[in-house]
Amino acid sequence: MGFLGSGEASVTYVLEAGITVTLLPGLHACPPPGPNTSHWPEFNWTAPQEFVILGFSGWPQGLRVLLFALLLPLYLATLAGNLLILVLALVEPALRTPMYFFLGALSAVEVAYTLVLTPRMLAGFLLPPGGQAVAPSTCAAQMGLFVALGGSECLLLAAMALDRYLAICRPLYYPQLMTTGLCWGLLASCCFGGLVLAVGLTTAIFRLPFCRGGLVNHVFCDLPAVLVLACGNRDLQERVLLAACLLLLVLPLVLILLSYTRVLVVILGVGGAAGRRKAFNTVASHLTVAVLHYGCATAMYARPLSSRSLEEDKLVSLIYINLTPLLYPAIYTLRNRDMQGALQRAVSQRTPGMTHQAEIT
Repeated sequence: MGFLGSGEASVTYVLEAGITVTLLPGLHACPPPGPNTSHWPEFNWTAPQEFVILGFSGWPQGLRVLLFALLLPLYLATLAGNLLILVLALVEPALRTPMYFFLGALSAVEVAYTLVLTPRMLAGFLLPPGGQAVAPSTCAAQMGLFVALGGSECLLLAAMALDRYLAICRPLYYPQLMTTGLCWGLLASCCFGGLVLAVGLTTAIFRLPFCRGGLVNHVFCDLPAVLVLACGNRDLQERVLLAACLLLLVLPLVLILLSYTRVLVVILGVGGAAGRRKAFNTVASHLTVAVLHYGCATAMYARPLSSRSLEEDKLVSLIYINLTPLLYPAIYTLRNRDMQGALQRAVSQRTPGMTHQAEIT
């Protein structure tokens, strides 16, 4: 679009197709668009009555049904695995420690995260082509919950790294430092931090006018997918998004890596072989989850809008919505003997035959 001229009487624009638009007196258009500014004149800026989440509605129906059949079992397994960890952390006396307190909280966040995103995505595979229409308030709520839960998870992983650092590197002071009050305080701080970030980012995006309709080319109301629909200068919103990524992704990941590096140095230098193996397995589980979470999130959000492909983002979302949350309970339970023992005791209490067999062995 080219800006031709302006005056008291009118303002004239030439669109890319050669169409000339002249604004009447009293209507004001935006200045010549920059790289992050909408090409639409202001008289087309509207607040959409609804957003339409396109998802994969353009794909063949047979392929969408196949994806539904593949992803539904993953969704159910994710819920079952995380709920199992949460219940064991609550009811098993041997797991009432700060480490499993944070692990149970992380599982609760994962359950909520999965419930916010996955059911609507799965429903989209079975709906007729055209996408799912949602009210702007629903879209904003989904975005806000996604950011709040994702931000809380980032901070929780950092809190778990702090817990392991104190337990292994400062064992004599650990009981006095990592008290029940501190655990609840850290959990509340993580949740509050995620909430503040969610309110700030969601408000900043939905305060913008929209001139490209409400077609969200994603499986949910993700921040970049909605932000590209906005009009006007989006520089501030994009900078806020990148700053939030730096604050919640890069900085905690650096702290986590430094903490676990120190932990590994201590593990290799002291203790017996059995103690080193148990501590190493615990740290390896936590570090694997942290790398998966921060790696996916950084690859998705620490990029400017100009370098994005929404189609690629939509495909990658299938991994971090469906596969990554499923790996968390698998990693924590398969590599954690305390969790395995708690699970065996819980199962044996419901099956007397297994209890008798366990006593014999």
